[in-house]
Amino acid sequence: MKYTVQIVGVGGQGVLLASMVLGKAAMEAGHRVAMSEVHGMAQRGGSVLSTLRFGDDVISPLESVGGADMILGFEPAETCRNLSLGNKRTVIIMNLDPLLPSAVAAGFEEYPRVSDIVDSIRSVTDNLMTLDATKAAVEAGKAVAANAAMIGAVTAAEGFPISKDLLKKMLLDTVPEKFRELNSAAFDMGAARCRRAP
Repeated sequence: MKYTVQIVGVGGQGVLLASMVLGKAAMEAGHRVAMSEVHGMAQRGGSVLSTLRFGDDVISPLESVGGADMILGFEPAETCRNLSLGNKRTVIIMNLDPLLPSAVAAGFEEYPRVSDIVDSIRSVTDNLMTLDATKAAVEAGKAVAANAAMIGAVTAAEGFPISKDLLKKMLLDTVPEKFRELNSAAFDMGAARCRRAP
């Protein structure tokens, strides 16, 4: 068994934390793990991509285009932009809350409607699952825990080879103690609210 997760988003959303938590959980489950990160402009709101591969005989952190088993998209436009990392069988989990680029925030460009992004992805795959991770995190206590909701959402995917309990334990072991209750609640909401897109 080999499993590849491509985690995509924008700098500051917690993509690298998510890859670290998933990687730790995979190691704890007894898998060989390899990770790769691309985050050139991450601190300025640029694109972030982290590849996590785990399973038997995994050596390289790199995966061929179209080879992902899962795309975990923290941002809608970034999810759509990285669809080539997967194929028709790839499970796509997408946060519905956009993080607007500075050019959009300044009024120079327009961000596509999220419903149009969902429709575009649905036109090429039936394996799209969505949730509003930011809304879940706010209800759990703070918007900053949206990444914990996204990590929890992974457990809603059929056939994901790491248990919900182990993934949650690795998350709570990774975050500072004072934020464990917040992250635990956000994780549970992400797991419960992630649904196949209609």
